[in-house]
Amino acid sequence: MLVASNIHARAKRLLVLGAGPGQLGLLEAAHRRGLYVIAADRDPAAPGFPLADRRALISAEDEPALERLASAEEVDGVVAPGIDWPVAIAARISSKLGLPHPLSVESAQLAVSKLKQRERFAEAGLPHTRYAVATRGEEAEAAAAELGFPLVVKAPDRQGQRGLALARGHEELGPAVELALAASRSGLCLIERLEPSRELTVTGFSLDGRFHVLAVTDRERAPAPAFGVTLEHIWPSSLEQSELEQAVDIAARAAAALGIELGPTYTQIVVGPSGPHLGELAARLGGGHDAELLAAALGIELNGLALAAALGEPIEAGELEPVLAAGGACTRFLIAPPGELVAVHGVDDAAALEGVERVRIYREPGFVVRPLRSRSDRIGAVLALGSDREQAVVRARRAADLLRFEVARSEISGS
Repeated sequence: MLVASNIHARAKRLLVLGAGPGQLGLLEAAHRRGLYVIAADRDPAAPGFPLADRRALISAEDEPALERLASAEEVDGVVAPGIDWPVAIAARISSKLGLPHPLSVESAQLAVSKLKQRERFAEAGLPHTRYAVATRGEEAEAAAAELGFPLVVKAPDRQGQRGLALARGHEELGPAVELALAASRSGLCLIERLEPSRELTVTGFSLDGRFHVLAVTDRERAPAPAFGVTLEHIWPSSLEQSELEQAVDIAARAAAALGIELGPTYTQIVVGPSGPHLGELAARLGGGHDAELLAAALGIELNGLALAAALGEPIEAGELEPVLAAGGACTRFLIAPPGELVAVHGVDDAAALEGVERVRIYREPGFVVRPLRSRSDRIGAVLALGSDREQAVVRARRAADLLRFEVARSEISGS
């Protein structure tokens, strides 16, 4: 015990905000590096807690408690991977405690507000989704008259489908606005016109103010009523080269517009009839195991780069270059029927399939699975590689089909 204590005393200490599915990859990378990790999450069953040296049952949004924790633990860095709002908290805590951090407080605060970043994107002349802002129903009706249905209504300072709804007509607009305003921290809601489109993710990393594109993936979404929930990330994107170049250019300009000079970014690009335009940018790692896809397909250790940025360690440009290349990769998220999870069958069989890199199950028996409405309702993920994107998708779906989730009836399943 004394030896372990001495090892921990010598190791760099890192505070990770969140220990959910979106933080698993970074927590694993920190564990492999031998960092002393304090993970903060309000959920005692958070799947990332077993990877931490210390578990702190604190919400990743409780800034005063997190600042006290960071100070008491004398951490060397604070990082918020996978979720938006804590990104600004990590930057502010780091600034107050004199810790290294890849983002300035200003850039982090812009990044966590969908409204503020859209204002900055408009100033920079970036093509972005048309929107209006409302604080009540009358303003929403005026926005609908200007933009036309269908509309996406969202809280500008939330993520993961919280406060997000689709309004296909006037009868759905009022409830959608109420939902968004109830979730909004600012008392505002964003209203956007929804047009037929494809969604892409541009994963990048800024180093010394230069944006490096690492991968562009297609996002395949779940059908209604799980509006906005991603079921698959597929690499490489099937976008035509000219539009792909436009998407990358938009992502690079978006990072520059927010003043991001160091660290990972996760940019959603929407490709509609008029071509690519900007959805939103997150100044963090993607929460859908995007870094793990990069490591498996391209040999780029994005989790390790994010750790280095959080700890103020030097990063060489060569670390952003691919060292191997699979033909294709696919992350397929797993959906279980509603009810109390009893057991998961077929994990070994799925993991043994050719091309399957990893099968993740987020939840333990006893967890109550809810109907799929948001990304937090996903129960796990499969990562598969292939000679091309089509083979990777087939392998990921085949592995997902081998998994069987045994659930008991409960009130949540309607029984």
